[in-house]
Amino acid sequence: EAHLVESGGGSVQAGGSLRLSCVGPKYTYGRAAWFRQAPGQEREGVAAISYAGSTTYADSVEGRFTIDRTNAKTTLYLQMDNLFAEDTAMYYCAAAGLVEGRPSLTATDYNIWGRGIQVTVSS
Repeated sequence: EAHLVESGGGSVQAGGSLRLSCVGPKYTYGRAAWFRQAPGQEREGVAAISYAGSTTYADSVEGRFTIDRTNAKTTLYLQMDNLFAEDTAMYYCAAAGLVEGRPSLTATDYNIWGRGIQVTVSS
């Protein structure tokens, strides 16, 4: 069964930056996204990229987070700048393989998931 492996999480002060990476099998990241879940809250999509390279972001991270991937579509990235304490959560990468269409922040559109990595932002 395909799986994804996240890295790059950790603790940072508010205003700081982190870059998350997620490695998967070749061509995994046709359509891909990053989700997060804070304690007691539902999982939410924060950034997504389509097979063609279009991106979309949650309003809460627009202008601060950037999703990207390698040309071979084997590694997915999430650059997070100007972090807020409210960004503290477990972050998950997700992929749907070589699926065309618009980028999606809907969890049910993805069938391959990482196990998650913690991001903690202190104020």
